[in-house]
Amino acid sequence: MEPITTALFSACRTGDLPLLTEILEQSVDLEVNDEKGFTPLIIATYNHQVQAAKLLLEAGANVNGQDAGGNTALMGVAFKGYHDAAALLISYDADLDLQHGNGGTALMFAAMFGRNDLVKLLLDNGANARIKDSRGLDVYDLAMQQGNKEAMSMLEQAG
Repeated sequence: MEPITTALFSACRTGDLPLLTEILEQSVDLEVNDEKGFTPLIIATYNHQVQAAKLLLEAGANVNGQDAGGNTALMGVAFKGYHDAAALLISYDADLDLQHGNGGTALMFAAMFGRNDLVKLLLDNGANARIKDSRGLDVYDLAMQQGNKEAMSMLEQAG
């Protein structure tokens, strides 16, 4: 990996905004993947570096960029429970219904891991609760498997 790319990923991981700003001024490829297949935006959001993510999005990073497994930044923050990062990604028109390699969505991650504030945020912004994963399960099925009664209730209310 080129030194500037290594520095880009480091700045995204740690939230080094001055370094990130300097790198972005050099027109670096924002869709580059690290050795694990992650994009800079996925790294920033997964490490809860919301301001770094905002800088990347303002510079033109693909809000729907996927890692090697098809996961997006929104899926990662739904798993981690970062409401502020999810709201930022949604404000940049993240596709709420993208599916990763096994058919999972951000809403499914939120429900499976008890991130019920994110379940609500995603539903309020129009996430499709009827999508099925590769096993034929929808988000309600997954919430039920996890005993997530709060998510089940929200899903029932959403119809």
